[in-house]
Amino acid sequence: MKKHTFEILMAAVMMILPQALPAQKKAADPEGFLTYSLPSTSITLEVEAVQEKFYAGPYARFAEKYLGIKARQRDETSFRLTQIQMLPLLEADQGRRYSVNVRKGQFDGTFLKLASGGFVSFSDANSGEGALWRFTTDGKGDFSGKGISSNLTSESATLYRNDRKESAYNKVSVQQSMLVEKSLEQRAAETAQMILKLRRQRLQIVTGDTDATYSGEAMGAAIDEITRLEKEYMTLFAGYSDFQTQKMRFEVIPEAGRDSQIYVAFRLSDTAGLVPADNLSGKPVVMEIIPQEFSSPVLAEADLKNRREPLVYYRIPAMCTVKLLDGVNLLMQSRMPIFQLGCESSVPANVILK
Repeated sequence: MKKHTFEILMAAVMMILPQALPAQKKAADPEGFLTYSLPSTSITLEVEAVQEKFYAGPYARFAEKYLGIKARQRDETSFRLTQIQMLPLLEADQGRRYSVNVRKGQFDGTFLKLASGGFVSFSDANSGEGALWRFTTDGKGDFSGKGISSNLTSESATLYRNDRKESAYNKVSVQQSMLVEKSLEQRAAETAQMILKLRRQRLQIVTGDTDATYSGEAMGAAIDEITRLEKEYMTLFAGYSDFQTQKMRFEVIPEAGRDSQIYVAFRLSDTAGLVPADNLSGKPVVMEIIPQEFSSPVLAEADLKNRREPLVYYRIPAMCTVKLLDGVNLLMQSRMPIFQLGCESSVPANVILK
């Protein structure tokens, strides 16, 4: 009986509890007041990287021996930064909201700019221009398709086998033939000879040193086909790559009051490419912000005592040097205004500019 009564009481409490805890309502801004937020700057990075999936050729370790070139000998996946665009954007700082009592004839906001985002700043405040940076590919000489002669030469050597007779040993030669599988190096050597042969044929067609006659479109078609075959055979030594472009957007919001204005903007992983700053699998790309120091304004004591109310608060942005670093390498550098790293000031609300 006691257990049954307890269950009834608990059910009643559960029904009453949602009604006893009403949802908290957000405090509304006071009516008749101008409410605004100070501006804040966020730095947007639009980053582009290229993924390379490289597939090594089966004859890669024989490329230097037979063709005189060095080839990559293992499959690899890598990412390389190709473009970064850095753009400052303005938004309302919800931690710095003010309300001003607007009275008729006592407030003129023509010298202020109230944006649709709900923040206020000087009307001529500069939000900064975006900086675009493209990374060029390191130039490397490619001579893989230039040679037409073999990288090997022949040397003659005489081999003998001792054949025992009754009183002496005689040197005789022995010939023996059998069917065996070609080794990987033998196949590589034959492919290299085919590449060199195609190059010689192309040179003969271009210079006219051939019994066949080529002219006009026939010559172009023959050269194109020889070049296509050569490229196919060359992939067996040099390998080939597939490329894909990856684009991501990252944001860095500078924080006022920090001892060090250094942030991890994003990371670059060899397997996943562009990843956020909290993904520790990639190498960090660091943003360093260096604000320009402010000089203190000169103000007389009398002006401080005669200060008028109410006041309108605004922010003067700090001009900052923004650097993007990949380890010790400087990727890009630009100057831009950042509001929250600047200083806050005020002006009497009843100032009327003519």
